Amino acid sequence: MSDHDILSDAEREALSAVMLEPDLPPQRVLIVDDDKDARELLSEILGLDGIRCMTAASGETALKMLDEKPSIGLVITDLRMGHIDGLDLIRKVRESVRAAMPIIIVSGDADVKDAIAAMHLSVVDFLLKPIDTGKLLALVKHELGMEP
Repeated sequence: MSDHDILSDAEREALSAVMLEPDLPPQRVLIVDDDKDARELLSEILGLDGIRCMTAASGETALKMLDEKPSIGLVITDLRMGHIDGLDLIRKVRESVRAAMPIIIVSGDADVKDAIAAMHLSVVDFLLKPIDTGKLLALVKHELGMEP
């Protein structure tokens, strides 16, 4: 070790090993709903269980966040929203580099046609409001690879 080295050889080796470790899987949940209260409530419920959340008020904002934030590992979306509704959002995600993103739909206003369309888009589940929070937590933890 020369006089100007800050790290010892052992420290340098340890640092290299850490730098080469694979990135941890994404652990944030993106909650997409045009209803502010619904977004905040879901975020709070998941947050109480140590699940980190981000929220978006529209499909457009959600798509932008998915492009910019690789830490997002799961999307929970409402169906009925403005310009880009939940099904449009899912279609756009499925056509993107994030195509394998697990997505859960939460809706208070859905019909059989919506549910069938969602299943064709390979969503994890379709939950009707009011939400069974135990089921939602179990789904989220499973998809994020967290202990149940």
